Amino acid sequence: MTHHLNRRSLLKASGALALASGLAAPSILRAQAATVKVGILEPLTGNLAYNGTQCVAGAKFAVEALNAAGGIKSMGGAQIELVVADAQSRPEVAAAAVDTLVEAGVCAFTGATASSLGLASTQAAAKYNLAQVVSIGTAEAMVERGLPNVFRFTPGVNKCTTVALDNLRLLNEGAGSPVKTAAIVHEDGPFGSGMAKILNERLPGIGIEVVETIQHPTPQRDFNNIALRVKASKADILIPSNYINEYTLMAKAIRQQRVELMAIYSILGGAASNIKFVRENNEVAQYVMDCNHWYDPQKPASVALAENVAKAGLDLTYDVMVAYASVQVIADALERSASDDREKMIEALAASTFDGSIMPYGPTKFVNGDNVNSQPVNTQIRGEKIELVFPKEYATAEAVFPMPKEG
Repeated sequence: MTHHLNRRSLLKASGALALASGLAAPSILRAQAATVKVGILEPLTGNLAYNGTQCVAGAKFAVEALNAAGGIKSMGGAQIELVVADAQSRPEVAAAAVDTLVEAGVCAFTGATASSLGLASTQAAAKYNLAQVVSIGTAEAMVERGLPNVFRFTPGVNKCTTVALDNLRLLNEGAGSPVKTAAIVHEDGPFGSGMAKILNERLPGIGIEVVETIQHPTPQRDFNNIALRVKASKADILIPSNYINEYTLMAKAIRQQRVELMAIYSILGGAASNIKFVRENNEVAQYVMDCNHWYDPQKPASVALAENVAKAGLDLTYDVMVAYASVQVIADALERSASDDREKMIEALAASTFDGSIMPYGPTKFVNGDNVNSQPVNTQIRGEKIELVFPKEYATAEAVFPMPKEG
């Protein structure tokens, strides 16, 4: 069950409910007891609309699976009702949309694709004591402000960067250490800027010198000058961190400008683990590697999700996966608290040891709002597929590094 909300429809619905309550209160009480409202706040319009729409799809699949399995059993089999709000790819709208979710009566919510949106929504939700399970929001500020309502389920920029660099070192050493220099291209928001800072600090420690760092806004329409700067740097490897539209344009420009690279090694690359990018830009995408969010493809629930996504004609992206898993975490908290009370939901999430999600994680453990048992994986585009190459226990293919030279 899914409801899309805006303020006008909410006011109309509230008026109708008030009128009905005077006539048939017992039936309304029964209807309320039969459902529990969970929110999802995502950018459904604006430059991040593709990612946000994918996240909502993932949340819907999770709700359908949970409801089909009997709903929240500790609450008498209550069915989850998903309440969807549009962040419009703008932080100020994301903050305002929290008010709408509160008025709709959600017990917790998930979202919101980008760190800038998540920073705004978590702050807005704090004044209502409303829990947000952050599905995608890697900026460390997300969990450094001491907000008790914030629960970041997926790994942040520090962990993703640490894992990515450890794996890059292993790959490079295994190939005889051909990569000596790197160029960094990043979006200029909290996500990309934080990543670039860490990379500049840590890459020399694994024997790779940073010879160029280039930032750009989101959206950015032309990457030709950026590609030329990368080419002039003579970097062996390009490490990009940006969103899907910019990543795609960047990769095309790199190819058009004939920039010679040993590898494109992304960290939280917006398109590098995205099947849409693979499908629409197949030649450009080959051998691109990424360290990013991804599910465990061996779990039965993951297999079922992949089948449902295919049947729906949608792309199987990490957005779908993490939104699905975030709803699973909220449902587990509901099951344990046996209540949709906001305070009890925060308490239940803070004590979470959930180990049934589709992600390749250990049991959930939130420390200062950060799930310390989350982990990213490395993927690589091969042919028309996205293969897992690290960690080995989840791998579906061996990594190819450096990428083969064309011709």
